[in-house]
Amino acid sequence: MPVFELQLFTALTLDHFFGDPRWFPHPVRIIGWFCVRFESLFRKLFVNMRGAGILTVLAVVVTTLSLVALLLLTGQCISPLVADGLGIFLLYTSIAAHDLVSHSREVFDALQTEGEAGLQAGRKAVAMIVGRDTATLDRAGVIRATVETVAENMVDGICAPLFFAITGAMAGSFFDCSPVAGAAMAALGYKAVNTMDSMFGYKNERYLVFGWAAARLDDVCNFIPARLSGIFLAAASSFLGLDWKHSFLIFFRDRLCHASPNSGHSEAAVAGALGVQLGGASNYFGSLVVKPTMGDNTRDLVDTDILTTNRLTLTGSALVVLFLLLCRRLFL
Repeated sequence: MPVFELQLFTALTLDHFFGDPRWFPHPVRIIGWFCVRFESLFRKLFVNMRGAGILTVLAVVVTTLSLVALLLLTGQCISPLVADGLGIFLLYTSIAAHDLVSHSREVFDALQTEGEAGLQAGRKAVAMIVGRDTATLDRAGVIRATVETVAENMVDGICAPLFFAITGAMAGSFFDCSPVAGAAMAALGYKAVNTMDSMFGYKNERYLVFGWAAARLDDVCNFIPARLSGIFLAAASSFLGLDWKHSFLIFFRDRLCHASPNSGHSEAAVAGALGVQLGGASNYFGSLVVKPTMGDNTRDLVDTDILTTNRLTLTGSALVVLFLLLCRRLFL
């Protein structure tokens, strides 16, 4: 196996077995700390909130990339093996497949308790991974929220970091750095953008103007990964015995129904593969939000749809990685 492919496989293996240990100072938490500090600084320095938001985005991205580069250069001064090890570790921290699957599995496990106790446990478990109000969700609502979250977060938790990692590995040769160093730089740069979107991308009074730059940059960064995710989710459904033809049909029909330019692609493909309908009415912070539906309402959601969505997400992600690695080989 070529060196970079082995390094990438090592990072994926680390995520599979260890996920995101809560005791470890994860890079995303450090990026979040910088987000808070730069937001406070530029809000004080500028009256124009859009300008302050743009400068915050630039400052966070530049700081993140500078710190990653400094860490990798320090490792290189010690030994190329140390630098490669640091690159693999940083790449591992950018991937969230383990946590996405394990958290959704916790919802499934909670729902296995019979009656109201199981529903209450399911509501509590799903509240840990979604932004909507969960206190009044029925059983189908808990399942739908979980399936939608897994499908949507496949993009920014798995496919987008890996897309930028492999693209960064390709670009590394042009900047006289190792492929794994380029991969780590690009993946953490993406995580900086995605973290800012999760912190500043709210359409409320505080962030509607300030968060404009973070939200738009995140849309740009996820444009290709979102579409690759939808296509390869539909392809993956054939490997799992699901309705791949319907998945492609719903993907092309409903992927642009979502308010976000990127979130609907993976959700539409999953809805088609499962033969269910996603979207519709949900409560957020006490307000009813009615989203366009994706898929056909041919049957009710059941508990095992959570597990099927997990398998579909992992299989689709694997196909995306294989496709991107093939592209890297073709272009190098």
